[in-house]
Amino acid sequence: MRTFVLEGLVAGRWEPGDRIVERRIAIELGISQAPVREALRELETMELVTSTPNKGARVRELTLDRLRDVYLVRASLERRAVTLAAPRLAGNVAALEQHLLAMRRAAAEGDIDSQALHGVAFHRAIVHACGNPVLIRHWDWLGVEAWTRLSLRWLRTELHDNAEDHEEIVEGLRRGDPHLGRLMELHIMDYAHESKNA
Repeated sequence: MRTFVLEGLVAGRWEPGDRIVERRIAIELGISQAPVREALRELETMELVTSTPNKGARVRELTLDRLRDVYLVRASLERRAVTLAAPRLAGNVAALEQHLLAMRRAAAEGDIDSQALHGVAFHRAIVHACGNPVLIRHWDWLGVEAWTRLSLRWLRTELHDNAEDHEEIVEGLRRGDPHLGRLMELHIMDYAHESKNA
């Protein structure tokens, strides 16, 4: 259910300030309001919606400051994740290289949404390779894909040179770079930069 509402946010069904009506979603999906209410509570903890008693849930305004706060936490998690994943991957970066190819292809086709999806999949693969279920759960909870896509849609942040700067991480994993954690942290924080158009 959370995925349904998130996809609605990303696809533009609801814009910042719009009210999300539990009853309408429940009727549309042919379910009770309870799972919809629970999904909205989860999105409130992710700071994507805000709820007011007797007024329901509304989509929160996305600001660069809020985006930076989320990415600061993400950067810390991924810095640790990549250092844990490196010995477990033992230089085997074939899966990551597939995501790089997909990002390059999407960039050549001008498909920003596909670039973002493959970029998130690249990071998810590293996080899930770290072997720490608590870290993985917290990273998943952040809703990285939603934040990435929403920042592109609502803030017009730039999708930086995706394949190229991900290559540095692949090379670092391949050769066991001792500074890989810091490289990942800087890479993540670059997502939250302010574009000239924002």
